[in-house]
Amino acid sequence: MHAPPPTTPVLIVGGGPIGLTLSILLSRYGVDHLLVEAHPGTSRHPKARGIAARSMEILRRLGLEDAVREAGLPASQVFFYRGRDLVDPDFVRTGVAHDTSAGDEHTPSPGVICSQDALEPVLLRRARESAPGRVRFGMRLLSFTEAEHEAGAEARGEHPPETGAGAGLDVVLEDRDTGRRHTVRAAWLVGCDGAAGTVRPRAGIAMEGPMGLAHYLSVRFEAPLGAVVADRASAAYFLTPPALGGFMAVDNDRYWIYQYPLDPEHPRAGENLDDPHRLVALVRTAAGIPDLDVTVRDTVYWRMDARLAAGYRSGRVLLAGDAAHVVPPTGGHGMNTGIGDADNLAWKLAAVVAGRADPALLDSYDAERRPVARHVIEVSDGNARSRTGYRIDDELLLTAAYRSTAVVPDPDIPAPPPLDATGYHPSGAPGHRAPHIRLAGPPAVASTLDLVGPDFTLITATDTPAWHRQADAAAAAGIPVIVHPLDGVRLREEHPGGFRRWYGLPASGAALIRPDGHIAWRAAAPPAGPELREVLRHILTGAR
Repeated sequence: MHAPPPTTPVLIVGGGPIGLTLSILLSRYGVDHLLVEAHPGTSRHPKARGIAARSMEILRRLGLEDAVREAGLPASQVFFYRGRDLVDPDFVRTGVAHDTSAGDEHTPSPGVICSQDALEPVLLRRARESAPGRVRFGMRLLSFTEAEHEAGAEARGEHPPETGAGAGLDVVLEDRDTGRRHTVRAAWLVGCDGAAGTVRPRAGIAMEGPMGLAHYLSVRFEAPLGAVVADRASAAYFLTPPALGGFMAVDNDRYWIYQYPLDPEHPRAGENLDDPHRLVALVRTAAGIPDLDVTVRDTVYWRMDARLAAGYRSGRVLLAGDAAHVVPPTGGHGMNTGIGDADNLAWKLAAVVAGRADPALLDSYDAERRPVARHVIEVSDGNARSRTGYRIDDELLLTAAYRSTAVVPDPDIPAPPPLDATGYHPSGAPGHRAPHIRLAGPPAVASTLDLVGPDFTLITATDTPAWHRQADAAAAAGIPVIVHPLDGVRLREEHPGGFRRWYGLPASGAALIRPDGHIAWRAAAPPAGPELREVLRHILTGAR
């Protein structure tokens, strides 16, 4: 393996779903970066499986939606089973909760069940295609320290790889195959290395919240269960008392996970979970099939925690995914929250690295994403404690709304809550995810969400020259803005009036959409002066 580059604008530590998504996003924005992952390959264990609607929208923007759906379970199997065992004749089977009370489609990309061991190869292929030689598995982080730019280096034409003062971080990496160590100068370091990773503690960021809410043994096994569940195929099989635990379908045929609950303080008498024969017996009992042919592949012990980092940034170090928040899996929101982190952070890093934004813009990452994670943890913890069960809410993260310096709020409108657990209610107010409106235009543009590009996007109801002049003034200042009129010439609403209805704007109005699909600003009419340019400067400088 070749040595890593000596300098990089962004170093990502961790090659799971969050780190790989961040890598793909940075490549989309044209940001040179390096990703290192200590493990030699992608996860063999399914781990996280539910990819919610908001994450699928992000993957759609990256051109990966079809590949992820192909790698996941068919939509016809996205149900949740409850019964005493897998052959219980009195089973109950329910679907994912969607709010269709108003008869409106909220997303072009509903969620899918795609196990992490199937998802990661899809992401890794794209990450490597997008950044050849910059995605390194089998390489771990040993340390990082603040670095000072060498005196006289600028006179020799050498410059630090970032905009702003200082020279970045000196990061020591180790090739786990050869033992060779390499030092890389990085302007920004993003820890995507999980709850037990090294970046967060080395950055001195504390993790707060309860630990040990529950303990489980996850048993990955093979068994011919496809015919058994043919009339009840589901994504998850929750077993009702007196049965223990539940099954997660990997392919609803031969590959499965059995989640067996543990009580470390009161272990069950005679329980030896290191004995393969005992594990086979547990699976057979839970399945309700005494002679089931079971082959145990491996096991993973895990603990349910509900923890949140005290901050998402310390100087040049940022956190994303489980390194920033540990979410109980009850609800399936943990990985999805991390994918949202990557989406929020990537465009801000890109703007800073390109010199279009002040590093203060990165403070808005903590301000926007940490409250969302806190609320997700509260919802998931409530699910874990519920005695009556809980619903899988595919649209919860569609409700995420931000209030920070990277949003210009409407005057006199109260700050929105970070999430709305009562359900998704489309809003065109700044801070909210831009509502989906079905379009009847080019095949590749079926939704207003498909208009969101790597630059800022201005969506207007009519093709107004004044709005184009506003965008031209911003572009002249070095901030590209793409204007998309929904005037029926190139783009037409499938059901006319949706834009004005959901965005709360008259025909002369426009909404400014950030590269992560959230609304940055809206106006009822083109301003007389170069207001759009000033709005963008406000967002990118972090001015309050």
